[in-house]
Amino acid sequence: MSSLPRSTPQDQGLSGAALDAFVGALDSSGQEIQTVMLLRHGHVVLEDAWSPYRLTDPHMLFSVSKSFTSTAVGLAIDAGLLSLDDTVVSFFGPDELPETISDHLAAMTVRHLLTMTTGHSKDTVEALSRDRRMVKVFLGLDVEHEPGTVFVYNSGATYVLSAILQRLTGETLLDYLRPRLFEPLGASEATWQVSKEGITTGGWGLSLNTESLARFGQLLLQRGVWEGKQLVPAEWFEAATSKQVPNDNEANPDWQQGYGFQFWRGRHNTYRGDGAFGQFCLIFPEYDAALILTGATFDMQAVLDTVWDHLLPVLEGKEVTPVTKPDRLELPPPSGPSPTGGDGHTYRFAANEAGLSAVRLDPDGTGTFTFAEVEQGSHGSYEIVCAPGGWREQRIPGVSRDAVTEPGQRIVTSAYAEGDAFVATFRWLETPFVASAACRTADGQMTIAVNLNVSFGPTTFTVTSTA
Repeated sequence: MSSLPRSTPQDQGLSGAALDAFVGALDSSGQEIQTVMLLRHGHVVLEDAWSPYRLTDPHMLFSVSKSFTSTAVGLAIDAGLLSLDDTVVSFFGPDELPETISDHLAAMTVRHLLTMTTGHSKDTVEALSRDRRMVKVFLGLDVEHEPGTVFVYNSGATYVLSAILQRLTGETLLDYLRPRLFEPLGASEATWQVSKEGITTGGWGLSLNTESLARFGQLLLQRGVWEGKQLVPAEWFEAATSKQVPNDNEANPDWQQGYGFQFWRGRHNTYRGDGAFGQFCLIFPEYDAALILTGATFDMQAVLDTVWDHLLPVLEGKEVTPVTKPDRLELPPPSGPSPTGGDGHTYRFAANEAGLSAVRLDPDGTGTFTFAEVEQGSHGSYEIVCAPGGWREQRIPGVSRDAVTEPGQRIVTSAYAEGDAFVATFRWLETPFVASAACRTADGQMTIAVNLNVSFGPTTFTVTSTA
C-alpha cells in the first residue's frame, strides 16, 4: 500500500500560510497536540508531529475504535449475518443470559447497541470491567429504560457488538477486519486489545498510526470506495454518519448534534470518530476534507473550538487570524537542575496505580524504574532509565500473548531535581500518557508523588516503598 498522495495546499485550493497559522493555533492552544494531518481532495496538504512524537508510530485511539466496530457491523449486515433489528439476547445462550429476561432486555436490538440507546442509565463499561465474563455481566444488568428512548454513551454496548460479531464470524473483530478493511487501507500496524474472555474490546483498544487513520477518513469521504473497490457499502456509511438519535442531553455543543452508528455528528455539518484525551477523525463532507488529530487533553471541546476558529475559515476560503507557527514543533522535557546522586539502594513497591515495582537512584544522578506487568495492556515487566538532559529514548520490549507477539513501543524520559526530590518524567509515545514521579527518600523508605497528565482515574497519588 502506497502512501496517500501529497500536495501543496495551494494545488488543493487552500492557503499554505493559513494552514501554518492553524498549526500555530494548535500549538498555542494550551491543549497538547501530538500529531496532525489534513486531507483535501484525497491529498495530504498538512502533516506535522510535535517531537518526540512521530506520524508513523501507532497511537492508542480509545473510542475512535467504535467507528471501526460500526464498519465491521455494516460489513456483517451486508454479508447477511445479522440485521439492525435482531435482538441482542438472540445471539447468546443460557450460560450467559440471566434466568429472567426483562421486557427491556428482550426488546434491545443491534440498532440500540449501535446508537447508544440500550436503555441503561449509565455507561456499563465499569461494571463489565469487574468480571472476566463481560458479556454475562452486561446481560445481567438492569435495563432501566425502554431501549430506544434515552441516549447514554455506553462503551459496554460496543463491546457486546464485538462479541456478537465474534459469535457470527468465528473470528475476532480485528481478524475479521484485517482482509476487509485494514489490509486494503495499508494499516498493517493495527493492533486491538482483547478482553480476558478473548473478545476484541470493540469500544476501545485500537491502535493505528496517523496516516492509517487518515486513510479511514478518506474512505469515509469516498463513501466506502478504495482504489476503485467498494470496501464498505455506501449505504452503511451514509446511515452510520447521519443523525440516528438525538443526544442533546450531552454537555458540550459538539456532542449535542446527534449520534449515528458509533459516529458523532458535529457542528458545521461535520461528523467524526473521537477518542478520550483528544483523538479525532473529523470529516468535513462539504469541503472534501478530513482532519486527524492525536493528543493529550481533558478538554476535547477546546480542541474542536480551535478547529472551528482557525481551520474552518481556511476551508471556507475566508481570512484567518494570523498565528505564528514555531520553527520547531516539540514537547520538551521539564527543565531544572540536575539531580544529586542517590544511594544506589533498590526500593521495592507493592502493587500500585503507577505499576512501579522497584526504583533505584544511583550516585551518578540517574534513576532506574522497574514497571511491573499488569493483566491488560502491558508490555511485560521492564526497566526504564531516567537521566537529566533532553529526552532519552528507549524501547519497551514486546511480549507474547496467546501465541501472538505484541510489538514493543517507544518511551522517552528525562529527569531533574526539585529540592530534595528526583523528578522523573515518562512519555509513552504510542499513547497520550505522560507521568512525572517525584522521588524522596527518608528513614529507609522511598515515597513517590505521581502526577499523570490525563487519566480515567485520579491524576495524582502517592506510593511508598515496602519496608
